[in-house]
Amino acid sequence: MPKLKVIVARKLDQLTMPLAIRLPSGERLGSSEARVTLVFADAAALVPLATGRLERLAEAIVKDRVRIEGSLRDLMSAVAEMVSDGGRPVQQGPWARAFTRVRSFLRHSRSKDVGHIQSHYDISDDFFALWLDPKRIYSCGYFREPSMSLAEAQEAKLGLICRKLDLRAGESFLDVGAGWGGLMLHAARHYGVNVTGITLSRNQFDHVKALIAAEGLSDRVDILLCDYRDLDPEQPFDKLASVGMFEHVGRANMRPYFQCLYRLVRPGGLVLNHGITATGLDNAMVAGGLGDFLEKYIFPGGELIHVSHAIRVLSQAGLEMVDTENLRPHYAKTLWSWSDALEANLTEAGRVLARSMGPARAAEMLRAYELYLAGCALAFEQGWMALYQILLVRPDHEIVTPEMPGAQSVYPFRRNYIYDARSHHAEKSEGSSAS
Repeated sequence: MPKLKVIVARKLDQLTMPLAIRLPSGERLGSSEARVTLVFADAAALVPLATGRLERLAEAIVKDRVRIEGSLRDLMSAVAEMVSDGGRPVQQGPWARAFTRVRSFLRHSRSKDVGHIQSHYDISDDFFALWLDPKRIYSCGYFREPSMSLAEAQEAKLGLICRKLDLRAGESFLDVGAGWGGLMLHAARHYGVNVTGITLSRNQFDHVKALIAAEGLSDRVDILLCDYRDLDPEQPFDKLASVGMFEHVGRANMRPYFQCLYRLVRPGGLVLNHGITATGLDNAMVAGGLGDFLEKYIFPGGELIHVSHAIRVLSQAGLEMVDTENLRPHYAKTLWSWSDALEANLTEAGRVLARSMGPARAAEMLRAYELYLAGCALAFEQGWMALYQILLVRPDHEIVTPEMPGAQSVYPFRRNYIYDARSHHAEKSEGSSAS
């Protein structure tokens, strides 16, 4: 124990963000000016702090063996300095990579994926409503202006996706992993498309069904409770989006996933894949053990791959990448917005979770979500994870356009249609509908 205290005290002295420790005996380590104090109920919980195994420290916090006094933002500033690998991707050797591929294959099947999705998204709609925006959009916002609110940034993200896909009235549009329906309804209202959404979450399915009926959109909007692999439409869709979904697919299923997207969109049609990626080229773990923590407490079955691997397998599936944008800083800002909202509603969040799972489990779940949101905000700030929107086409050699010979798709091969609202045919209708 004395040696452990010396190691911890030395680590605390090296931090530029002052952090203090209070031991079970009442002894205090660290700066007297610290804005954050970790209160240890047992000395054994000091071990992960001393060794840099921060995922185990996080688990001790979830289990209430360690309590946080102070703000999560300040704590994460200190955590960024304590990560043992300095945030550098931990590259895996050939045997470790082989094990990762086998493990990925074994933990992803239709039945397992249903369980993974429902264990996260179906815990309580009321819980998510406390910290998401009013439309419950559970993916990275787009802060076109830094001063935007979360709700404005999410609205801007929906518009950005629809413009990238160049949605046009009367087209068929598929939303893979539709969440609580934000993109589906936005596309139907402002772009006049016929929308189909799919989800594995029973809660989300029921919620979106009710929204469609309430808005009188049943004639051109539908939500299905099904796996993307089981969807078999009479004819392929004109446009397709997959937002916040491919993180759940698994490395082993990545090529079949993109092959499925290829099958679901018509020749010449557009696909937008919006998802979190790793920063390590060889499927490296997220810094500080964050990936292990998320796997255990938040996203069972979740796996990240590097964007280069995603582009490789989508190319093997026959899709062509025509535009790629990294929104990593936008996700850091989005996650801090979620974290701040949850912190402002902790008491009510605890009550809501307790109704569905009992008080003891609810308390653990709430602490896990606090760490998940703040930890992921830190990870995106530090570049330990990234968020890419990849725009794809399914090439069609029969498409001939005098303006752009050899286009093989409806994509104009110019970005101005995405970012210059005046050049986009649907933006005027979107603006007038929203005003």
